[in-house]
Amino acid sequence: MAEKADDLGIPMKLRPAGSTMPPRAADPPRLGAVPVHAPGSPQQPTEGPVGSRGNEVDRRTLIVGEGISLSGEVTSCDRLIVEGAIEAKLQKCQYVIIAETGVFNGNASTENADVRGRFQGELVVRKRLLIRAGGHVSGTITYGEIEIESGGKISGAIEEAGAANVVSGVLPIRA
Repeated sequence: MAEKADDLGIPMKLRPAGSTMPPRAADPPRLGAVPVHAPGSPQQPTEGPVGSRGNEVDRRTLIVGEGISLSGEVTSCDRLIVEGAIEAKLQKCQYVIIAETGVFNGNASTENADVRGRFQGELVVRKRLLIRAGGHVSGTITYGEIEIESGGKISGAIEEAGAANVVSGVLPIRA
């Protein structure tokens, strides 16, 4: 059934009339990728930034894929997913997710962070910092709530947000 194209001499197979190409299957999800739904969508998770949610990515999600290096400043995003390496200053972010292969160096200010890889620098997490087994956070860390799985590591200057050091305000007691 192979014939040659009229003027190019390229061998090709002709299809019977009426046959169509099968539809292309959707790209399979990447291993380690975190699927995400847009805020306010009916499929939005209630348990936090990581969970089983399908294969959609919110339009305000920045993904630094495995093998990618990025340097700069991110002024606003809903979600930052780091599978590669980033050296940055990050402001106004809802969720920072650092995958097992991810490395973040710099300053980050976020509502929630889920660290499976490495973070080094200044990290301010206003709500919940979750350090997974194999995750390592080092530098100056401020958090609202913290959870460290067995095998997770944290080092540096660590402070709970809103914790006041009232030592200087203590007055001597007289009898």
